[in-house]
Amino acid sequence: MKRAYTDEHAAAGTREPLPEIETWPNQYGDYEIEIVMPEFTSVCPKTGLPDFGRIVLRYVPLRSCLELKSYKMYLLAYREMGIFQENVVNRILQDVVKAADPVRATVVGEFTPRGGLGTLVTANWERAARKAQRPRRGKR
Repeated sequence: MKRAYTDEHAAAGTREPLPEIETWPNQYGDYEIEIVMPEFTSVCPKTGLPDFGRIVLRYVPLRSCLELKSYKMYLLAYREMGIFQENVVNRILQDVVKAADPVRATVVGEFTPRGGLGTLVTANWERAARKAQRPRRGKR
């Protein structure tokens, strides 16, 4: 019996090179940043059909904030990439944590229904409490 989905389908896009997400130094303490990409697209690795969705990133910066243009270019690079929706969300979270080393981060992917089913994928990351040393606020 032939499997409809292969291990190659499952791993597709998880290690593909993507543009670097740049950062800049955080100037303040405890606050949350939310970045929304309302028209995210990628490609199903099995069917080759496009996936459409909304990606929301919420993070609390520690020492670095994401530079928005580089994050946008990073997300746009998924347009031609074959990757499952669940892997999209987890890969974005992994790459944001690697780039910015935040206090915590959440990525939510809300994907447009196909065949009557919509998908909402949420991935979370939080740094160990003992390592979270916040930057000091600048003098005024």
